[in-house]
Amino acid sequence: MPPTRPLHLAAEIGGPPRYDPAHYTGLAQLAERGALDFVTLGDSFARPGPDALSVLSRVAPETRRIGLVPTVTTTHTEPFHVSSAVATLDWVSRGRAGWQADVSTTGAEARLFGRRPAAPAADLWREAGEVADVGARLWDSWEDDAEIRDAATGRFIDRDKLHYVDFEGADFSVRGPAIVPRPPQGRPVTVVDGTADPAREAAARHADVVLVRATTPERTAEIRGDVRRRAAAHGRDPDTLRVFAALTVDLGDAESAPEPGLESGPPLAAQGTYYRGGPVDLADLITQWHRAGAVDGFHLTPITPGRDLERIVNGTVALLQHRSLFRTFYPGGTLREHLGLARPANRYILQGERA
Repeated sequence: MPPTRPLHLAAEIGGPPRYDPAHYTGLAQLAERGALDFVTLGDSFARPGPDALSVLSRVAPETRRIGLVPTVTTTHTEPFHVSSAVATLDWVSRGRAGWQADVSTTGAEARLFGRRPAAPAADLWREAGEVADVGARLWDSWEDDAEIRDAATGRFIDRDKLHYVDFEGADFSVRGPAIVPRPPQGRPVTVVDGTADPAREAAARHADVVLVRATTPERTAEIRGDVRRRAAAHGRDPDTLRVFAALTVDLGDAESAPEPGLESGPPLAAQGTYYRGGPVDLADLITQWHRAGAVDGFHLTPITPGRDLERIVNGTVALLQHRSLFRTFYPGGTLREHLGLARPANRYILQGERA
């Protein structure tokens, strides 16, 4: 893998629940000043606090370039509603939306809905993959020029450019078409943590960005290679995947060296591999792993967002920019452009061309 390929960076802006929109807006604006590809906002049915997708919809008008990626739980939710909400975020942000698919595994969360018991992870991630699949179909169900807005004739849409999805999955069916026009990006960016099976299989089939958690660049590169091989087996071009190493970052003691190789860093449940050290050492680690071809980028979760994100942007990112390893401005306006991903062609137009 050539070392000249672009480095991508993203950060989590969640933490203890906050109800002040200025908190999340300020963190997203800080990350935007560092030209990060996107910010994520974690969420789950067990987590108190406002809905992540709604929060980032509020943040969108207060930012201009940075991508916005809320966690969306696909278990116990309606796929049609998921696709509509993510498409709406893409419109609100003018093409900067993504979504991180996740599943709900606990009986306590299942009882909140009362529709079905908790299921094995394999079943949940198979369903999550189907949600991602039907979401992409719904986003394509409007052709880009389906809206005609002809006041003289009273016609808002060209019905010949709407397509019925007619999706039958193992757990749900969706007829379509969508109620939201095709998003500005065509399909908002799909993010999946593909560290473990069966989430990795769903990531290989459907994700644009795959997060992986490992303690060494060698292990990270191994997972990256496996994801790419699986994607190719499903008929995808593996070069359309972006694989990010996920690290939980503690920059509270700027004088502390990082844990050697990260092997001895204390793990944080469901938050990734733990890094503790200074901004300069973090920049060195990012440089080493990226130049070794282990990853395409990094997703950093500050253990204390208000403190550590500032040190990431003004310390680590500034140093990477000084070394000409990370960009100093956004070359485009959409999240797909930040990631170097093409806007997908509409599948229904392609099918018509092949017919």
